[in-house]
Amino acid sequence: MSAALQPLFAGLKVVDAATWIAAPVAATILGDLGADVIKVEIPGDGDPYRALARAPLTPDSPHNYCWMMDARNKRSLTLNLRSEQGREVLHRLVNWCDVYITNQPLGMRRRLGLGYENLGPLNPRMIFASLTAYGETGEEADREGFDGVAYWTRSGLADLVRAPGAPPGQAAAGMGDHPTGVALYAGIVTALYRRQATGQGGLVHTSLLANGFWSNGCMGQAALVGADFSARERERGQPPSNFVRALYECADGRFAQLNMVRTPDEQLAALHAIGGAALAQDPRFVDLPSRQTHGAELVAILRGMFARQPAKAWVEQLHAAGVPASWVATVQDMADDRQAIANRVLVRQQGQADGPWIINHPIHVEGVPSVGATIAPAVGEHTEEILAQLGYTPGEVADLRLAQAV
Repeated sequence: MSAALQPLFAGLKVVDAATWIAAPVAATILGDLGADVIKVEIPGDGDPYRALARAPLTPDSPHNYCWMMDARNKRSLTLNLRSEQGREVLHRLVNWCDVYITNQPLGMRRRLGLGYENLGPLNPRMIFASLTAYGETGEEADREGFDGVAYWTRSGLADLVRAPGAPPGQAAAGMGDHPTGVALYAGIVTALYRRQATGQGGLVHTSLLANGFWSNGCMGQAALVGADFSARERERGQPPSNFVRALYECADGRFAQLNMVRTPDEQLAALHAIGGAALAQDPRFVDLPSRQTHGAELVAILRGMFARQPAKAWVEQLHAAGVPASWVATVQDMADDRQAIANRVLVRQQGQADGPWIINHPIHVEGVPSVGATIAPAVGEHTEEILAQLGYTPGEVADLRLAQAV
């Protein structure tokens, strides 16, 4: 492959000393763009994320679907970091790498000497990328957490995204982790750009808490300036007063959704497309103010109309009239989403043209080739290969195994 066609991060060396999702997926993106990523795992079972797809109440499949998506483009090395010999191997990796990614709890890092203050001096050019639940400082810095709490409930998102009268909604698995991983990737790339100018590495970090607040920025910023939420609170528990904000159940049990239908012309076009031309002449619904005043009545009428045919048929009619609309997709719809396939939102594993689709990361730079989705590694699959690359002899590798350091 010519230099012009080399992946952007070919030659970049990355240590993924993290577990679960948010920190490791930053390494996944780097690996897809050509970096050599070594995933450090616990001897035995490896990263506990390997077992998520087999957990109770998760969708049943012969595929380890979480692992195949998020652990692609990596080599696996098992290390017992509680042993001195295991940490010595890690130190060699630190000297070798350009980027070190971790989400180990801060207390564990202090106990084992694995913080930036310990590892940074070993390699001043290294980017040390830290992911925490609640940030690097403050009284909760040492608290462990997952995205269902630190991202979702702590940010107010769970409280906002719920049906009237219902309790706060629970997050879907990985819902906050994946966007947080993109934020960590952005920090790493920013630090690499700085290193190109200064020759120095450094510490970059983000947290689930920070990304939850950022995701809920519009409503959160409103609260921070003391905005009045009373109109929104009055709307809770009441039928929608704006017909373009309602969801409409259709003949097939699926829901249709109007989206940002704001102007008088757009609203009239929507009513005509639904077959409600007469409604536009009704004194109750003749203009924006009257539709707002009699919004609950209009929504009730339109719900009866939407129930006459399937959701996708309604959406096609609305699109033909130039009205923004969609059906409410299910995860089962993903595999048939031609737009997602056309834009490589879904990809196949290398060498598996007829294999299952895999959700791709969202970073795309035109003219920059990617490696593609390689098969995720087995636990410790590359341990001996990596140790030899670091200069260990076969006898030394045997000693490390005997000491249960790898």
